[in-house]
Amino acid sequence: MAKKVLVIGGGGREHALAWKIAQSPRVERVYVAPGNAGTAREAKMENIGIEAGNVGALLAWAFTVKPGLTVVGPDDPLAQGIVDVFAENGFRIFGPTKAAAKLEWSKSFTKDFLKKYSIPTAHYAVFDDPKQAAEYIRSKGAPIVIKADGLAAGKGVLVAKEIGEAIVFAQNCLSGSLFGASGAKVVVEEFMEGEEASFTTIVDGTHFLAFPTAQDHKRALDGDIGSNTGGMGTYSPAPVVTTDVEKKIIETIIKPAIAGMKKEGAPFIGFLYAGLMIKDGEPKVVEFNARFGDPETQPIMMRLKSDFVELLEYALDGKLDSATIDIDERAALCVVMASGGYPEKYVTGEAI
Repeated sequence: MAKKVLVIGGGGREHALAWKIAQSPRVERVYVAPGNAGTAREAKMENIGIEAGNVGALLAWAFTVKPGLTVVGPDDPLAQGIVDVFAENGFRIFGPTKAAAKLEWSKSFTKDFLKKYSIPTAHYAVFDDPKQAAEYIRSKGAPIVIKADGLAAGKGVLVAKEIGEAIVFAQNCLSGSLFGASGAKVVVEEFMEGEEASFTTIVDGTHFLAFPTAQDHKRALDGDIGSNTGGMGTYSPAPVVTTDVEKKIIETIIKPAIAGMKKEGAPFIGFLYAGLMIKDGEPKVVEFNARFGDPETQPIMMRLKSDFVELLEYALDGKLDSATIDIDERAALCVVMASGGYPEKYVTGEAI
């Protein structure tokens, strides 16, 4: 039984995860690394002053405190292989291995994976040469989507309405001036029309359970204008995901992805998040995340009635086929406050 749980991360997502974990009768104390001002005020919670990406310090802390379970919130530690490191040292940790998390930390890998396993997505090409990228963009026209290959804190995507801005963004990625090594390759995709939705599952390598659907507001400003962001707010459920659409998502996307990762020798154990574009009832993959979305986690945790820790332990034991998920029928909503100028240049560290 996981009496002590470590949650890695410091955002609203980690606050929501820790809040839900703390509700479990199996849990006496939830430690959050580094946590935030919200987690500092919660009963049963304690912030520890270690950054989420400091894997060595987190492991040293784990040897001292001996948490019964660790849950990883953000993408960076997963890409660093924190799950591999903790597991090798005998700690129960929930999240995908570095190899399985490649579904998030390499967009080019993911697009090739989707193509290989016939999972619906946009047409694409991958480039590491600015001239070839520019020629391809000109041949395809606008609107067009440009993505930095690696992790870029939710900001490595441009939906370009003009060819010129698409070429400049691709060149700035490839030069390293925008995202450093994360932009060493770019994925150029056809622009998909439709409505976006988020579909998150908990996966044990073979079996899965689906969390409530959610819809994220990506643009910085009202009226769906402004820059693309990591998310300005979310509501759950997403009306666009009807019963029929959900069946298609499960059969054409989730099941093939889980089976495909197993075939690739990197079984996926963790939260598999599918960012989807849905048009005329047909879902296509925009992206995969190897963890819960932020801010989707907040309304989803509000609606989850099941013991979250019990679900995590079923998943770690490979027994999700024996578990069920209980959801509150009511809707939930999350609103994000951000500093003026976000996601470009903005002030950080201001008091809320």
